[in-house]
Formats: sequence, structure tokens, C-alpha cells
Amino acid sequence: MSIVKFESLENKFLSVNEQLVLLDSDIAKLYGVEVKRVNENVNKNLDKFPDETYMIQLSLKQWQSLKSEKTTSKGRGGKHKPPRVFTEKGLYMMATILKSSIATQATLHIIETFAKLRELNRNINTIITSENELEQKQLIEKSNKILEDVMDIVFEEKDEDNNIIESETKIELNLGFYKKTKTTKRKKE
Repeated sequence: MSIVKFESLENKFLSVNEQLVLLDSDIAKLYGVEVKRVNENVNKNLDKFPDETYMIQLSLKQWQSLKSEKTTSKGRGGKHKPPRVFTEKGLYMMATILKSSIATQATLHIIETFAKLRELNRNINTIITSENELEQKQLIEKSNKILEDVMDIVFEEKDEDNNIIESETKIELNLGFYKKTKTTKRKKE
């Protein structure tokens, strides 16, 4: 089972109060649960959605305005009252409280990502304070690998027959004390 990347949801985002948000119905589809389960879990865990940087209960006026835009269909959301919408933080919080295998996998992915970011932070602090060039070099390489993992940087693209596709990828990382540029060029075989 693969985790849905936040970036792959961009066509479902709506703008409410100058924030990008997802409807409760889109969150339900994303995590493989019913909309009523999303709302039940929010009601049981309101403390996990402390302000509008996590979740917004749409007003009737906001909901009617969104429905009139062509990005939403009239059948989305609740029938009796306006739906809730969730920010990126709310999307991640929902993953921690929903009971579905997809939500569990998303939660594990989020935890792993934050653990890698903490390790990256420790590495950078050690690189800055260490006078041992070998240790710095090893930590720089390890940090580069962490960044590639966290950012899902793919330097090799292949077609369905496992042939390398012609492409060029350039990534530049500049941390002030360290600059790394990686460019890969491939021709279709």
C-alpha cells in the first residue's frame, strides 16, 4: 500500500481564509473511511484541532461560495450543514486519529519523516561545531542521503521496461557551510 503524497492532492485544494484546505469528504477518500467517521473522530478529538491552522468549520455562506466555483461539485460535503475543511496540519492530525490502514501508514510515514528531520538537524549542528574533517564529511554525506529520502528526490527514472528515460535532474543544496550540486543526465537506452 502506498502513501498518498501531499503534493498529489493539489488539484483538490480549495482556498478558505487564505489557506489551502481539503474538504472532509476528500480526507475521507484519502484515508479510506466514510465522511461521518472523519467528523465523529474530530468531535471526539476537538483538542487536536486547536485553531483554524488545523480545521475550519465552513459557514453556510463560505460553503455556498465554494459550491458555486467550478472546482467543487454540488454533491460534495454534508447535505444538512456545511462541511469542515482541513489544512495540511489538520490532514496530518487526521492521520493520527483515524482507524484505517491507510491512515496508519500515513502516520508512520509522518513519524519517520520527522525523525529523519531531527537527525538531519543533529548532523548539521555537529558539522558546524566539529573540527574533525573526516567526521564532517561523513555527516555531510549522511545528511545528503536523509535529504534525498525526505524530499523523495529520484535521480533515476525508468520506463515500464526498466530502461532509463532521457532526463536531466539538478538539485543544489546550500547550507552556508556546505554546498552540494548534483546533476544527472541520462539518455534513453
